[in-house]
Amino acid sequence: MTGPILFSTMGRLRVRLAQFRQDGRGFGAAEFAMILPLMLLLLFGTIEIANGVAVDRKVTLLTRTLSDLTSRATSVYPVDVSNFFMIGGAIMQPYPDTQLKATISEVYIDPVTSVGRVQWSEGTAKRALKSPVTVPDGLISKDSTGKAMPNQYLIYSEVSYLYVPVVGYVMAKAGITLSDQTFTRPRQSTCVFFDPPPSTPNPSCPTS
Repeated sequence: MTGPILFSTMGRLRVRLAQFRQDGRGFGAAEFAMILPLMLLLLFGTIEIANGVAVDRKVTLLTRTLSDLTSRATSVYPVDVSNFFMIGGAIMQPYPDTQLKATISEVYIDPVTSVGRVQWSEGTAKRALKSPVTVPDGLISKDSTGKAMPNQYLIYSEVSYLYVPVVGYVMAKAGITLSDQTFTRPRQSTCVFFDPPPSTPNPSCPTS
């Protein structure tokens, strides 16, 4: 009796093994478990990169806007500069402006040395008065001898934004600093005065 029982058991075992080899119901779950992390990485990576590009474009737009608004005036006062920065916060929406840094400065180009120097500066990272600023050579008007022409002023705006990703798997968790800067010539006058005193309605542009 032992022989037939053994053969019968072995036969059933072979059938079960054959059925097990043909059963692929668990393959899909296993493949999904392997692919899911990659799919999530691609999903969040796409979202973070798209947000980063959007913030970078807003930083560029804000930089140009600050410079453009300032260059349109003959003089600006602290309230004007505060309004410019408020506009900047609106431009950055829907991204929070808590990580935003913006500075507006006026730069005088020394005709002897062709070096730009700060005449006034306002913002979250003010530049020191008379501190040098590197001005692109193409923005400096020169005479036939190659010497810088006198009475040249530029409005210089600088903006930086620390973009912190929501999910720090693709980008650095501490964030990435996006920045831009631009120069604009005053449009209505030779220079733009900052907070000029009422007693001097027609002040002269500084040349030092």
